[in-house]
Amino acid sequence: MRIALKIAYDGRRFYGFQRQPGLKTVEGEIIRVLTKLGIIKDPKDAGFKGASRTDRGVSAFGNVIAFNTSKPELTYPRILNHHLHDVWVLGRARVSEDFHPRFWSKGKVYRYYLFDEGFDLEKMQSCAEMFVGVHDFSNFARLEGNRDPIRKIDRIEIFSKGNVITVEIEGESFLWEMVRRIVTALRLCGLGVLSREEVRRMLNEKVNKKLPPAPPENLVLWEVKYDEIFFEKDPYAVEKAKREFFKRFTQHLITARIFEDWFTSL
Repeated sequence: MRIALKIAYDGRRFYGFQRQPGLKTVEGEIIRVLTKLGIIKDPKDAGFKGASRTDRGVSAFGNVIAFNTSKPELTYPRILNHHLHDVWVLGRARVSEDFHPRFWSKGKVYRYYLFDEGFDLEKMQSCAEMFVGVHDFSNFARLEGNRDPIRKIDRIEIFSKGNVITVEIEGESFLWEMVRRIVTALRLCGLGVLSREEVRRMLNEKVNKKLPPAPPENLVLWEVKYDEIFFEKDPYAVEKAKREFFKRFTQHLITARIFEDWFTSL
């Protein structure tokens, strides 16, 4: 039987998604638990695949993995989450034998979180509109081999909550560092450093120097979209994850307040 799992993870605790010898990775952590429980014996034989190989520091709320197993009764979130560290299984689905999380994807949604430095949100949104549609993103990516730089972005939305700005980007597929370099452009637009016309030029002409990518720690793979695949939630596992998320939230909130007091007291 082939099983797909919707997973979340704190990317700051890992050296990226893909397995690397001697390093803690998301893929390595998941495979450790799957083999420990006897759900799979070998990831290659089990056809273990992931939807996205996120970079070091990048988190996810909706990445997807899939594998074959003869013990599907052990793949429920409440069982797996008991053994996983910094990774949470949020949903489970039985899928067809030929299901591939990356190739079957109909699109991905990313969210990037920025501290509001006094951005002009209208200028940010105006610049964001330039990226929507089909473009050559050579100037906004770290190109790998012969990968096609032509990509399609379906939408970019920018919204604020308190002193945090969220940039949500949805598209069919993305190049390496593409989202983070687009975010850099939007940030500079919001600060008045970069204009709409300069963004247009970078989308249509070759430039000598590309914009640097924004830090990976603020990026989250929010969702991977599929047609007719429903990830069943485990209420017990969801409540347990909520408690763990809230605990981390309060810890970081207190740390932020400490540094805010230090900053304002100098």
